[in-house]
Amino acid sequence: MKFILLIFIVLSNVAPCIGQVSLNAISLENGKYEVGFWHYIVMDSTRTYKRIFDWNNKEIPRQIPISIWYPSKVDSNMSSRMIVQNYMEILKMEEEWENLPNDQILNWFYSNTPENREHLREKTSAYLKATPIASKFPAVIYTPGYEASSIENFALCEMLASHGYVVIASPSRGTENRFLEGASAKDLETQARDIEFLIQELNKFPNIDHNRVACVGFSFGGLSNILAQMRNDRIRAVVSLDGSIKYQYGTLKKSPFASIQKMDVPFIHMAQKDIPKKVLEEDKIDSTLNYEFEFFDLLTNSHAYSLKFHNLTHSYFSTLGVLFQTRDKRQDKSDLEIMESYKWMSIYALNFLNGFLKDDIDSSTYLDREPVANGIPAGVVSISSKSPKERLYSFEDFNKQAASQKYHNLYSLYESIRFQDPSIQLPEGKLNNLGLQLVFNPNTSDKGISVLQFAIDIYSKSSNLFDSLAEAFLFVGDKEMAIKNFEKSLKLNAQNQNAINRLQELKQ
Repeated sequence: MKFILLIFIVLSNVAPCIGQVSLNAISLENGKYEVGFWHYIVMDSTRTYKRIFDWNNKEIPRQIPISIWYPSKVDSNMSSRMIVQNYMEILKMEEEWENLPNDQILNWFYSNTPENREHLREKTSAYLKATPIASKFPAVIYTPGYEASSIENFALCEMLASHGYVVIASPSRGTENRFLEGASAKDLETQARDIEFLIQELNKFPNIDHNRVACVGFSFGGLSNILAQMRNDRIRAVVSLDGSIKYQYGTLKKSPFASIQKMDVPFIHMAQKDIPKKVLEEDKIDSTLNYEFEFFDLLTNSHAYSLKFHNLTHSYFSTLGVLFQTRDKRQDKSDLEIMESYKWMSIYALNFLNGFLKDDIDSSTYLDREPVANGIPAGVVSISSKSPKERLYSFEDFNKQAASQKYHNLYSLYESIRFQDPSIQLPEGKLNNLGLQLVFNPNTSDKGISVLQFAIDIYSKSSNLFDSLAEAFLFVGDKEMAIKNFEKSLKLNAQNQNAINRLQELKQ
């Protein structure tokens, strides 16, 4: 049995090309914090799950294995430095082969070569269960590729934690069991719900700044992150590591929650190199995947960046891919070039998060410069970017300004806003709802009446608004004004039964 490492679009027929890499050779530059790591399992009692290889058809609450990296204080007497094999033990548990002997891990999931055995003994930057630092840090939700482990990108996660982020991840699993059904809309919904579960899980940790949460996703995880962001305002930025949002936007569009207008947070996509013609033909891959990116083209509300890494194929956007994936001699670059590009990918991810979650000016400048100006050799990375269209006034913007002036002089406020944005729309229904919400709170009834009177200034032929204004006056005890406005409502709509009934009651 072989572990499927997220290959949707390339490398279906891989030929070996042996090389040598190492964590030390990748040489990611860690920040000032030591990195703590913790792995545990929680249950989502709102969904059921089957451990498929238990062969008993028993349904249990959905298992969510969680890996978390965090800034920490390391006590050598209490914490042990992890090696790569420790992460691979988590992989086998998440694959539900927890009793597999460690000496069989490579046979089961990768190639049992001398080079790969050497990787297992390498020291990582993380310390098991080190003491968390008692400060608030931004959070990153990492979403792995297709059926992949929570630890697939452990080197990147460690680096982010060392620079002051808490990174939380869970494995990619199907709806009923650990297998996805083929990157379907159902799989996408399941992964998005897992992301939302992790957002809730962050509430357990006192060292999280819940106003600064981002998602980082690889391959299929880079598609699920977009759906999660479209329906969850807690996610303030999205990083796509050759995410399937580039290749499977059609799957996202099947979701009732999908709306390109809701994608209004900073976004960066880092894509693999162009797939050679030979590979396209042999693997029957659509050549348009090299250049089409419909989702990015349609973005209008985001600061968005699209990068292409000319020395990386899809697998090598993950740590496990760089270390263990068999090279494809038809298209893969040298180990040195792969490691160098993985490092630059990680640096871009860090600067993006620093720029948009920490408001770091130097990081924002880094993103806006050409790659060669950042010290990247020519031809390694190319970049394009786009700014959000000029933001229009929304109803919420209007209400915020109206509240700041205690709902006085609303028509003058409306005129001043309309001068700046002639396209502003204040729908009748929203004004009616806002007015009544304020009216029925005894502390703000006068403000609600002001909103309804303003609404009538705009929609002077609305029987419903006059009816609501009449109800507002009735609520505050002004029967004379209530009768006057019910009569106006009835004049505009003789079938308004509420106005008929109210007038009968008031005139008795």
